[in-house]
Amino acid sequence: MKKEIIESADIPEGTTCRFSDSILFCKKDSLELSKKFKLPKVEIEVKGSKIILSSKKGSKKEFKMIKSAIAHIKNIFKGLKNKFTYHLEACNLHFPMILKVEKDELVINNFLGEKVPRRAKIRPKVEIDVKGYKITLTSNDREAAGQTAANIEKATKISYRDRRIFQDGIFITEKPEDK
Repeated sequence: MKKEIIESADIPEGTTCRFSDSILFCKKDSLELSKKFKLPKVEIEVKGSKIILSSKKGSKKEFKMIKSAIAHIKNIFKGLKNKFTYHLEACNLHFPMILKVEKDELVINNFLGEKVPRRAKIRPKVEIDVKGYKITLTSNDREAAGQTAANIEKATKISYRDRRIFQDGIFITEKPEDK
């Protein structure tokens, strides 16, 4: 059944937001984060200290899209307050891996004794710190940090081998908490 759906998210103090061309820009001090929202049948507007998402004739589908968009907006506000940190760890049983950062990629050499290095893309605005076999990712953008962690984990995915025996790889050991 179609009905009018209106949800809103409060803008924290000291934060300014504007919505133009389906992109939401949020700024606090010198830090600015943006997110593109392509939501058909859903209108987004910034009024005073609230971001209002509404749909005139919405169904369950529009309700789900609105709730997901509000979760993304809240992650933007959390990112403006403090950084999100992911911890990863490299595990190897026989061949020692060599990890190094080159421009916007993490290069993994000697994985399972392979001659060709594996590469994982690092998203923009993500700071990476490699100390031995420990990798730390920090960013104000939760999606960029999470995608970079997933790229690194996927770069060392092993196919066509028994995972109980071949336990080498880089794995996420700690994710940011939802507060």
